[in-house]
Amino acid sequence: MPSRPPIEIAALQTVSGPDVAGNLAVAGELIAEAAGEGARLLVLPEFFALISEDENAKLRARERDGDGPIQDFLRSAAARHGVWIVGGTLPLAASAPDKVRNAALVFDDHGERVARYDKIHLFGFARGDERYDEACTIEAGSRVACFDSPAGRVGLAVCYDLRFPEFFRAMGEVDLIVLPAAFTYTTGQAHWETLLRARAIENQCYLVAAAQGGRHPHGRRTWGHSMIVDPWGDILACRAEGPGAVAATLDPARIAEIRQSLPALRHRRPEVMTIVSSMEI
Repeated sequence: MPSRPPIEIAALQTVSGPDVAGNLAVAGELIAEAAGEGARLLVLPEFFALISEDENAKLRARERDGDGPIQDFLRSAAARHGVWIVGGTLPLAASAPDKVRNAALVFDDHGERVARYDKIHLFGFARGDERYDEACTIEAGSRVACFDSPAGRVGLAVCYDLRFPEFFRAMGEVDLIVLPAAFTYTTGQAHWETLLRARAIENQCYLVAAAQGGRHPHGRRTWGHSMIVDPWGDILACRAEGPGAVAATLDPARIAEIRQSLPALRHRRPEVMTIVSSMEI
């Protein structure tokens, strides 16, 4: 039997705007609430500290790696409440002066940073008047990131990464996937739940998705529905809209049970996955 005990995990949902100080205050309240109710690993949404109609706002708010008010906030909150925090994402300096890295930072229960992941897949969408092109202001990352925690082995992903199953396979076997996100209302309504449950089922692990969810000050609407999914694809908790927290228990015995009864991860045969052309058939 697994030696690790069950652990409470939480997804925090926000409806962030252009005021960084105000957004951090909301995040601080949600962290305190979830920690007070027993959560030990907490996940904040993508760009929890800043969402603005001015795409250059993230350039002005970007921080150097290891230094800045958003990072100080995360470090302090983790240490003060004695919890692990996946700091959603925040804008960090990039190699290009006119872009940022969309970075997820992880702090342990002593406030020490233990992991960083820079979003690899950059969202692009165009339908009618609704258009997004993250590559205009964001520099893509290039490395998958995982870390060890009281919840076991954890893989980091961000929002649009969700659509690329090979990305999650590159993590290896993990106990938990965390996904800060700011899914649009259009794409979220169509695909969010389906994709989250698929990634949890494929990788036979828990998944925590912390989303932006609601009508933002500049009029943008995000899908929300922050949720926690178990390795069988069952939704354990969900918050449709508005700021708040949802929590559930990650049970290592549940992971072991599913992987033993349906050993799909062991049945994978990537070594024989070759492409055969029509001429060879």
